[in-house]
Amino acid sequence: MRDILLIGAGKIGETIAELLCGSGDYRVTVADRSDLQLQRLPKRAHMKTLVLDVSDEAALAAAMKGRFAVLSAAPYSVTGKIAIAAHKAGVHYLDLTEDVANTRLVKKLAETAKSTFIPQCGLAPGFISIVANDLARRFETLDSVRLRVGALPLYPSNALGYNLTWSTDGVINEYDEPCEAIVDGTLREASPLEELEEFSLDGVRYEAFNTSGGLGTLCETLAGKVRQLNYKTVRYPGHRDIMKALIQDLRLGERREVLKDILEQALPATHQDVVLIFVTVSGHRDGQYLQETYTNKVYGTEVNGVTHSGIQITTAAGICAMLDLLATGALPQKGFVRQEEVSLATFLSNRFGCAYGGPKPRPASRAA
Repeated sequence: MRDILLIGAGKIGETIAELLCGSGDYRVTVADRSDLQLQRLPKRAHMKTLVLDVSDEAALAAAMKGRFAVLSAAPYSVTGKIAIAAHKAGVHYLDLTEDVANTRLVKKLAETAKSTFIPQCGLAPGFISIVANDLARRFETLDSVRLRVGALPLYPSNALGYNLTWSTDGVINEYDEPCEAIVDGTLREASPLEELEEFSLDGVRYEAFNTSGGLGTLCETLAGKVRQLNYKTVRYPGHRDIMKALIQDLRLGERREVLKDILEQALPATHQDVVLIFVTVSGHRDGQYLQETYTNKVYGTEVNGVTHSGIQITTAAGICAMLDLLATGALPQKGFVRQEEVSLATFLSNRFGCAYGGPKPRPASRAA
C-alpha cells in the first residue's frame, strides 16, 4: 500500500479519502487543523486522522516523513507552504489549486525537486485541460479553443441560482483575480467577471464569464499555436451581475472574509448538482476549417454508500487519477507535470478517472 498524507478534511478532502481508501491500495492520513472537522469524517479502513496546523513547519515536516505523496485539498492560501514542505521532504506533491501565483511557485519548486510536482489536479483547472489538449491534437493548425465549466444546482432556488458545493474561498478567489487568455495569438490578462456570454444546452439557458485559474498551464502549452484561447465559468443567468455588484461595486473583494461569511450564511449546500463541461476547438485539418466539441454532465451520486455532489466527485476523481498514474509509473517520477500531458483516453480508463463517464440522468429544466 502507498502511504498518503491528505491535507484538508473539507468536502473535497472527504471524497478523496473515500475514493483512495475504498481502492484498497492506499493508506491515507487525513490532516486538518480542526479536530471537529476530522471527527465528522466517516470511519474507514486504511484511514487515520491527524490534527495539523500547516503553519507549524516542524509538525508539517514530521507528518510528511516516509510518505509516498502529499495531496493538498487545503485552501489556496496555504497551498504554497505545503508545496515548500513537500520539496524539502522529497515526497511527491499534488494539489487542486486554481490560484495562479501558487502554481508558479510549484513550477519553480519542481525545477530542483527530487520528486514529482503536479498542481491543478481537479476539474478546472485539471480535467478540462486534458479534454482541450486532446481535441487540439486532432487539428493540423489551431484557431480557437474555448473552455466552459460550471458546477450548478439542479434545482436553483435563489437569485444567484447557486448553492455551495465547493470551497467558498476558491469561488471568491477565482471571481476576484486576473484571468489568463490568448487573444489574437498574444498572451494577456483579462478581468474577472467580464466578457459575459449566454448559450443554451439541452434546452437550458446559461451564462458564462471570465474567472481566474481555469486554464491551468494550457496557455503555455498552446502558446504560438492558437489564435484564441479562453476559459469561462458557467452559471445560470443573472448570477454574474449580483456577484459583480458584491465584489466590485460594494468592494467586498477587498473584504473576502466578510463576503465568505455572507455567502455561507445565505446559501445552503447541496448534493443535488450537475457539473457542466463544454469545450469547443476549431482549426484546420485536411484543408478544411472544422470544429469539434466535447460536452459532458456529471451528477452527484453515491460512492461506497456515501452521497457526494458532482463537484466533489469530479474534483476528487481528478487528483486520485493523477496519483494513481504516478503510483503505477505512468507519469514522470521527478519534476513538473502538466495536466494536459495525460491523454484523455488514459485518464478516462483509470479507475478513478472513469467517474467522468457513465449514465447521466436528466436535470430539471430551468425556464428559458
